Amino acid sequence: MQFGVFSIGDVTQDPTTGRTPTEAERIRAMTEIALKAEEVGLDVFATGEHHNPPFVPSAPTTHLAYIAAQTKNLHLSTATTLITTNDPVRLAEDYAFLQHLADGRIDLMLGRGNTGPVYPWFGKDIREGIPLAVENYHLLRRLWREPVVTWQGKFRTPLQGFTATPAPLDGIPPFVWHGSIRSPQIAEQAAYYGDGFFHNNIFWNKEHTAKMVSLYRNRYESYGHGRGDQAIVGLGGHVFIGSTEQEAKDFFRPYFDNAPVYGQGPSLEEFTAQTPLTVGTVEQVVERTLQFADWVGDYQRQLFLIDHAGLPQEVVLAQIEILGTQVVPELRRRFEERRPDHVPSDPPTHATLGSYEPHALVNPGEEK
Repeated sequence: MQFGVFSIGDVTQDPTTGRTPTEAERIRAMTEIALKAEEVGLDVFATGEHHNPPFVPSAPTTHLAYIAAQTKNLHLSTATTLITTNDPVRLAEDYAFLQHLADGRIDLMLGRGNTGPVYPWFGKDIREGIPLAVENYHLLRRLWREPVVTWQGKFRTPLQGFTATPAPLDGIPPFVWHGSIRSPQIAEQAAYYGDGFFHNNIFWNKEHTAKMVSLYRNRYESYGHGRGDQAIVGLGGHVFIGSTEQEAKDFFRPYFDNAPVYGQGPSLEEFTAQTPLTVGTVEQVVERTLQFADWVGDYQRQLFLIDHAGLPQEVVLAQIEILGTQVVPELRRRFEERRPDHVPSDPPTHATLGSYEPHALVNPGEEK
């Protein structure tokens, strides 16, 4: 099973000191987080993609290439790549190029984005979010799998005899996750192609998470890719770890209360009771994370948000140290103890994708 961290790259004032990092400092901090993740034995680092304040990661492939040059084992991903406002041609070429630079140590998670104003900045309409995601990904797949593509759709100019360069490394396109927290159509899309489904369950109760993953598993099986419990699932999460639960809550509370994502809403206690956010000891984080498999079944990737809301960088790096040395080794052991032999323990990687290519239908949404 893969474990890692993801960052949404928010540039947020530390509510305890009043200091706000510069954009340059935040970018350097994200790089340090990735390098620390490799140092402590985590598997994955993923970066968000945003084009609006207070977020800084507007160029994921640039940043991941820089990290790839400084790492040897770390798998690099996104959380998420905007399939709606990015041109599929650019995505095909940018991520294939990154594949070559990183020796295949990449995949990508596609998402629609939930910030309405971003769409018109790229000439798109948020009301077309789902159709854009469906059409753009169908084209992206073809660009990665066909040497010459002639294509016409609704949302971009036609292509006539187009060849994307470079081709994917070794002729093997990157593995794709479809990320969604609320759209059943995206779970359906992931199932249709036999791709991975990532539910970033940092906001939602376990019933909602279980419902979305169950839909994906059922449709994955109905499309003939394998048993539902063999479908490739990833989950998000958010943790803050202390020596005692009270110590963790006392330190984290001002950051939670002022967070761009969480702030001004439910109390810390209400939010931790209703969602997977875990603020407590190593043992509490382990036990809470193990419960995720009770909700959704055995799964293949777990990513933790760990640097949000203005936390000092030295605190974030210390949290990653605890995660990598105390939390994840126990999670690896206990997740594998419960996993049936027929259920994959890891998602496909470049090394294994040659033997993992579920059939895909010609027209998106068409039943067998």
